[in-house]
Amino acid sequence: MTTRLTHYQKIRWLTILLYCLSNGLISSAQSRIDCSAMNSRILKRAVRYCVYLPEGYDTSAPRRYPLLYLLHGLGDNEQTLFNSGGWTLIDDLRHQHKLEDFLIVAPQGWRSFYINSADGSFPYSDFFLREFMPHIEGKYRVVPGRSGRALTGISMGGYGALRFTFAYPELFSAVSAESAALITDTPQQLDAAMRSGHPLASVLAAVFGHPINIPHWDANDPFLLAQKNAAELRKVAIYFNCGQEDNYGFEKGAAKLNQELNSVHVPHEYRPYPGDHSIEYFLSHFEEVMEFHSRAFRLTK
Repeated sequence: MTTRLTHYQKIRWLTILLYCLSNGLISSAQSRIDCSAMNSRILKRAVRYCVYLPEGYDTSAPRRYPLLYLLHGLGDNEQTLFNSGGWTLIDDLRHQHKLEDFLIVAPQGWRSFYINSADGSFPYSDFFLREFMPHIEGKYRVVPGRSGRALTGISMGGYGALRFTFAYPELFSAVSAESAALITDTPQQLDAAMRSGHPLASVLAAVFGHPINIPHWDANDPFLLAQKNAAELRKVAIYFNCGQEDNYGFEKGAAKLNQELNSVHVPHEYRPYPGDHSIEYFLSHFEEVMEFHSRAFRLTK
């Protein structure tokens, strides 16, 4: 049964609320999640996103904040991390004075792997760089330029975060990834998996082509990009972890990336942990990821 308030009661409760706010009985500076959407000309559709705004954002003008882009995993969306406990964890860390204040922006990524599709039908990377970043950084009070901008991601989003940063190290001061979808199979092996009907291979086909478009694959390969842009990547703070019982074998890709970065003398933090490919694993190490970015933003001030 629904109880409706009369006009008089609404006015009365509003008066009480304003009194409490003005007298500090209710905080007006709590953190909040601002979810919205933007119409993309490049993708020809609306793209949803959510932004974590720290305590004091609404009352601290003209203060500007660093910005962390968070890329979700396959099958998830822009709200997944915030709805699964991430918001509470971030607030707890801030209350414990373990984090600097920064914004966290999670865009909708579908199954794009955050790159342009091989057939040109879904140019997500172009959208992110040319439309989404300018939109967000024009709408919110953020520290301008590379020093105030970083990337993180989980699984497919971890691949996206590493690929963006390794391809455009001049744009980002730090990057992190949890259980990144770093695939060590060759395009030829993936083509064979597609022919056999492997579920993950069919997802890759929509992005990389069927058969795999090898020039496109190479242009977006984090291992090759790490070698190509090693000199610039030495200026980027890099962290990644992976469960050693990963359901998709991504621990092999993490170990390979560690070797590649070592071979080209790019400093980084690699953390192999016990665990599988699950939200429980991601959340258990999310505090470490957030503290990494807090330190990185502090060093680039």
